[in-house]
Amino acid sequence: MEKLEILTASAKYDVACTSSGSDRKSQAGGMGNAVSMGICHSFAADGRCISLLKVLMTNSCVYDCAYCVNRKSNQTRRAAFTPEEIADLTMQFYRRNYIEGLFLSSGIMRNPDYTTEQLIAALDLLRNVHHFGGYIHVKAIPGADDILLSRLGLLADRMSVNIELPSKESLGRLAPDKSKQSILKPMALIKEKINENSSDIVKYNHAPRFAPAGQSTQMIVGATPDTDYQILNLTEGLYRKYGLKRIFYSAYTPVVEHSLLPSLDTKPPLLREHRLYQADWLLRFYGFQAKELLDEAAPNFNPLLDPKCSWAINHREQFPVEINRVPYETLLRVPGIGVRSAQRIVKARRAGTLDFYALKKLGVVLKRAQFFITCKGKMLEGLKVGEHTLLRSLMSGQELSPFLQPQYEQLSLFDDTYLAALPAAGAAALRKGESS
Repeated sequence: MEKLEILTASAKYDVACTSSGSDRKSQAGGMGNAVSMGICHSFAADGRCISLLKVLMTNSCVYDCAYCVNRKSNQTRRAAFTPEEIADLTMQFYRRNYIEGLFLSSGIMRNPDYTTEQLIAALDLLRNVHHFGGYIHVKAIPGADDILLSRLGLLADRMSVNIELPSKESLGRLAPDKSKQSILKPMALIKEKINENSSDIVKYNHAPRFAPAGQSTQMIVGATPDTDYQILNLTEGLYRKYGLKRIFYSAYTPVVEHSLLPSLDTKPPLLREHRLYQADWLLRFYGFQAKELLDEAAPNFNPLLDPKCSWAINHREQFPVEINRVPYETLLRVPGIGVRSAQRIVKARRAGTLDFYALKKLGVVLKRAQFFITCKGKMLEGLKVGEHTLLRSLMSGQELSPFLQPQYEQLSLFDDTYLAALPAAGAAALRKGESS
């Protein structure tokens, strides 16, 4: 239990876990299923609060990355699990209904190959000895042998290789033991294996699946002088070249003192992290390109406007657009119109001409959209489109409020607040385990 306390705390700075995207049915005699929605460490897509055992195999590390709380030169309590302990903990927590899956990462023990062998041993016990069919997300270790990474991918639902810093220069200064090539090489291997596996499954019904939920990565925001423009261009390239499912952005939380890092009293740039997630969504689902949202003259996002509204204000010559005629791709670029509402508009206008009242019923946020659209050739009656009116309507105090509130941390298995929220029997079991 002491190891668990140390290694769950050490894992909390890694944000790269989300809904699984993987369906896995338990075989006869096995335990646990993975479903494509709902496996994450906080909230599912349908609003349910669920849990994932997020833990390190060890927080001992031979690397000395300046930004990492687990770096070898940092004075902190160290611990390490054996593969048997990881498997036993996962099964015991699953049986008690505390978790629905496993997120497993690790510091570098001895070398990348040895560390990967330990991860494989833990996952092999879960899959083939305990017959665990639940969701498993595992970190691929940069620098490990391709054969070992291939074996690891056959046991996990999702793999991720954290790129951490967005430029080669930043890696060289803050993570001298890592290189851009050592990180991108396993990304390319995972993509290749996923593509090969897709062909094998078509040919052979019982072909083993390689990382069926794909791969993801994480970038730290605010630890280095890199701009949003650099981060977004890298994001676009990673999606295009390596077929990543998600890229996660982690606002840097100062945890160690270093001359090249922000001081310990610096607040995490949570609003900047939020803007990058919004821009990431525009790249993935709205047809935008990185060069449209930012450029070298304006390399960072406006903290007061979301990226889509900011783009629309800077391209007023493209608006207003007629809601009853413009194509779907243009609808997606209108502030206040999302993917679902754009689909509803396209479907509804086949049956008749739409007006502003109909748009509101279809889910369009008229407070934003009204400045950029016309219905039947006319703008909303009585609307005044002045510069100050436009900015005031697009800036939402409600949108900024989450970032002005006290900061929240990931739940701890040993937090009194968490224990108080558990059923009496579950809390008692945890306290008993801790005391023993």
